[in-house]
Amino acid sequence: MQKKLHIKVGDTVKVLAGEALGQEGKVLTVDRKSLRASVEGLKMIKKHSKPSAADPQGGIVEKEGTIHISNLMLVVKGEATRTGRKLNKDGKLVRFSKKSGEEIK
Repeated sequence: MQKKLHIKVGDTVKVLAGEALGQEGKVLTVDRKSLRASVEGLKMIKKHSKPSAADPQGGIVEKEGTIHISNLMLVVKGEATRTGRKLNKDGKLVRFSKKSGEEIK
């Protein structure tokens, strides 16, 4: 059973610690096993790639590195907020903003 996380792919998040402190971006991938996420445009790394059929030249590729999810906070309507889970009217478990109390789509 994988652990439920406070962020999902497509969420806008703010970085709370590390090199990218205070920056915001969109979540591209989430690795639930290692509890890490890659955020668009943040923590760029250089990866050396061998020539292949898809990329005959090879070379150095810049891509997003991963950030531990404990260092990410969800941004709702331009404001960083903690999240909780509650049952909605339909009996589904949904995320909600602890700051405003509204459901997060």
